[in-house]
Amino acid sequence: MLNFIKKAANKIKKAAETVIEKVNAAAITAKVTIENPVAEGYVDSGVKILIAVVLGALLLAGLYALFNSTIMPTVTQKVQGLFNYNG
Repeated sequence: MLNFIKKAANKIKKAAETVIEKVNAAAITAKVTIENPVAEGYVDSGVKILIAVVLGALLLAGLYALFNSTIMPTVTQKVQGLFNYNG
């Protein structure tokens, strides 16, 4: 009976050690992930894309104001074709 209790105690200790090791590994992974300054989030990428679109629109508007004519005639024709659609 004493041998059975020792085996059970050893199995419980090994299981507890395994759980502790896994928790420690998860904590280390979380700490490294949080402290990583190189990480880039979705918000950062979205703001960069939005800034690029706004700057492109401002550049195009500036070209239209500067030349007082159509800068991209193909796009103008296609847009006018969409509005003149009689389907």
